[in-house]
Amino acid sequence: MENSRVSNHSSTSASLTNTTNASHQFNITGYALSKGMGIGRYIASDTFMVGGHCWAIYFYPDGKSTEDNSTYVSLFIALASEGTDVRALFELSLMDQSGKERHKVHSHFGRVLDSGPYTLKYRGSMWGYKRFLKRTTLETSDYLKNDCLLVKCTVGVVESHTEGPKIYSISAPPSDIGQHFGKLLENGDGADLKIEVDGEFFTAHKLVLAARSPVFKAQLFGPMKDRDTECIKIEEMEASAFKALLHFIYWDSLPDMEDLSDPSSKWVSSLMAQHLLAAADRYGLVRLRSLCEAKLCEDIAINTVATTLALADQHHCFQLKSLCLKFIALPKNLKAVMQTDGFDYLQQSCPSVISELLLCVARVNEHSVISNGHGDEASLDGADINGRRVKQRIY
Repeated sequence: MENSRVSNHSSTSASLTNTTNASHQFNITGYALSKGMGIGRYIASDTFMVGGHCWAIYFYPDGKSTEDNSTYVSLFIALASEGTDVRALFELSLMDQSGKERHKVHSHFGRVLDSGPYTLKYRGSMWGYKRFLKRTTLETSDYLKNDCLLVKCTVGVVESHTEGPKIYSISAPPSDIGQHFGKLLENGDGADLKIEVDGEFFTAHKLVLAARSPVFKAQLFGPMKDRDTECIKIEEMEASAFKALLHFIYWDSLPDMEDLSDPSSKWVSSLMAQHLLAAADRYGLVRLRSLCEAKLCEDIAINTVATTLALADQHHCFQLKSLCLKFIALPKNLKAVMQTDGFDYLQQSCPSVISELLLCVARVNEHSVISNGHGDEASLDGADINGRRVKQRIY
């Protein structure tokens, strides 16, 4: 007699939908000067990132549509990067500046939406209100204070993905290779290289330096390698900066900048980051260079921004350079920065940057957020809150 066996196999998967939320506040100064710029012309915020997409707020002082004859101000949020069928929730708020918190808010959040999140079809698609608020109401309200408006926008990008069954349930610990290499540096086991920097000596491992830095690899193992590869001397670098460089090479992380400095030393956190960025560029350490840029961006201040700008220009750090220029160009910062020793150094070492700074200052003085109508024209397709398609020429 034959026995038969039936095997049943089943599997599951799950569709998960998540929303990534972020907010942006747009300060609109000089409202009175913006009036009369023309129907369909807007004041644009800087772009900001939410859910992997760039967004921008558009405020129309004279309204977006000719049929309203400048009776209303218009307010929209637009997709400012390439994308198709981006699903999102929005909230546009005109902030009450009296302290009573009677903000004018239009929101998708916390509401039951019959048709679900709003879908933006392509770059330039918009959501918002052509008749956001009557101009006469706005100009006699607490939304306008000292000729300034505050607009806040929250974007929630909705994304769905499918997850299959999880075969493995044992979680692996995080990588600790940096800990092992860091201990190797601390203990000095197997060190085969001495490095002299500014009168101080450090021990290291040739293979580690060569693996991490293409410059050290060429210096220690390349066809033009130094004659003496047992002891090398590094010129034009502070010992503290080299110690930080070694820390990154072995640990793959930034050291505590304050711990590297003597309390009475001229070194401070941002100054150390400046020197470390220059060292990272010198030795081809791309990740360290990026970490230093991020650190310097966080530490931009009156007394350090000019030297940071000079460094960014010399080492082609374009994002950091742009942020420094914008910071200095602000009227509240410009005079104070010009009185620092760093600004004198900037003028002497990077004279071409002064011309760029003057252009940046000019843009601020001209209320750069306001388009003057002489730029290239672009077509912006989108829909208003009622779903009606609109095609508007933007200046």
